[in-house]
Amino acid sequence: MAGTPRERAREQTITEIIRIGREHLAVEGAAALSLRAVARDLGVVSSAVYRYVKSRDELLTLLVVDAYSELGDEVDKAVVSAGADFIMQYKALARAVRGWGIREPSRYALLFGSPVPGYRAPAERTTGPGTRVIRALVDILETAYRTGKIVPREQGEQGEQGEQGALRPVLADDLAKIRAELDLSAPERLVVHGVMVWSALFGAVSFEVFGQYGENTFTDSAGLFEQHLEVHVRLLGLE
Repeated sequence: MAGTPRERAREQTITEIIRIGREHLAVEGAAALSLRAVARDLGVVSSAVYRYVKSRDELLTLLVVDAYSELGDEVDKAVVSAGADFIMQYKALARAVRGWGIREPSRYALLFGSPVPGYRAPAERTTGPGTRVIRALVDILETAYRTGKIVPREQGEQGEQGEQGALRPVLADDLAKIRAELDLSAPERLVVHGVMVWSALFGAVSFEVFGQYGENTFTDSAGLFEQHLEVHVRLLGLE
């Protein structure tokens, strides 16, 4: 750890505050987080903890960035481990998201559940970490398209999707901005399918993490998730 002894001590204290914050998040939920309670578990008076974390919102931001960063690290590692096959890269990404969400339900809920009343995440601190998973997905699709591993459906068979309608003008404008911002060569239709898969992936994980399927509806939730992934792969044209 770089820096002066004082700076290192400060970083260690903040790391400990985040660790304790995680524990409180798991037990009490985000809305009930309290710096006073964190200070108590840290073994300092409440006024002392404010030298490191100014408010409950600051603590929430630390926890949000910490969770996004850990999820992003796991996704990146999984994608690299999947090798050069784009189907396996996407499935590795999706399985990493699911695995992290099931293992860290309270932190998943902080990121993808109901907003915490009164809290607004500062974009300048959370946008970068918070977009790592979607950027990883974009990289997979863009590279697959550039190397000829994806044939957009409008150029191939319509199959089970039926006729492809024209994009709505406002949606087309939004997609053009996204493609320009991310410097994408992938066509708009593929970008739309990428957005659908992105939302479908997190929808499937959220249903499982938050128990939305019901307690005994599916006996093999992992198998159901794999079925989701097969549909995603077909929609993306990776088959």
